Amino acid sequence: MKTKVIVTGGAGFIGSHLTDALVKEGYEVHLIDNLSTGKKENINPKAVFHQASICDFEAIAPLFKGVAYVFHAAANARIQPSIIDPRSSNESNITGTLNVLVASRDAKVKKVIYSASSSAYGTQKSMPLREDMIANPQSPYAIQKLVGEMYCKNFSSLYGLPTVSLRYFNVYGPRQLADGAYATVIGIFFRERLAGRPLPIVRDGRIKRRDYTHVSDIVRGNICAMKSKKAGKGEVINLGTHSNYSVVEVARHIGGLALFIPKRLGEAKETLADISRARRLLGWKPRVRFEDGIAALKKLHKLS
Repeated sequence: MKTKVIVTGGAGFIGSHLTDALVKEGYEVHLIDNLSTGKKENINPKAVFHQASICDFEAIAPLFKGVAYVFHAAANARIQPSIIDPRSSNESNITGTLNVLVASRDAKVKKVIYSASSSAYGTQKSMPLREDMIANPQSPYAIQKLVGEMYCKNFSSLYGLPTVSLRYFNVYGPRQLADGAYATVIGIFFRERLAGRPLPIVRDGRIKRRDYTHVSDIVRGNICAMKSKKAGKGEVINLGTHSNYSVVEVARHIGGLALFIPKRLGEAKETLADISRARRLLGWKPRVRFEDGIAALKKLHKLS
């Protein structure tokens, strides 16, 4: 009998790649997605799809029966939308996470792997960013993802539910969103390059640096966290590359002309992951170099 797992947000960017990997490894994968930002074409045909919102506890709780592992990737992602509409993102990112944890606890799930965010660090005085640093969230989204971490740790200590929170650093790769409020910078750059338009760069793009992590490395980190016997007590673990690039450097790799736009609120100037804890607890390290990841995307989009 196959081991049953749940991926929330399984029709989304990261969740769909995670679903594909779990299906390939032979798991019985059930994905939960309300398709607010997820796409039907991302759904693996070998997975069981449940169209439901994590904010609806009564709808999702029965789905957890017999589930061994839960990957909680569903969220109202991105900083700027949370600044515009903090109530909506709060409902999904905090209430939704609490619902997933309660359903997991009640179903006696073996482990919950939570998609946390490096935005919880905010602005720090030194680099690289370590998990023992005091969080300094600067947007509603960052606060909400940090609260999710705290809930995970609380459920581990209070109820004995094994959890681990993985702080992602600027994930990119195939299927990344390129349109709408939840588009990623690399997705936007490729969209504009394909349309023959200039790449929009915020005015602090020369100094703003990010640790860009390929989605395949994020997927491996999740699976390592599921299998690890060293992680499950509410630990927070960075998943990054320990290298970073300015937005201008990213644009240069993708190619095309630049168009400078006003800078945005609520975003830190720099991220750079310390990944020693991931190495120690998960046996994980990134495999995809940023230059290679961008080159693969350019090939996928047939760009020179």
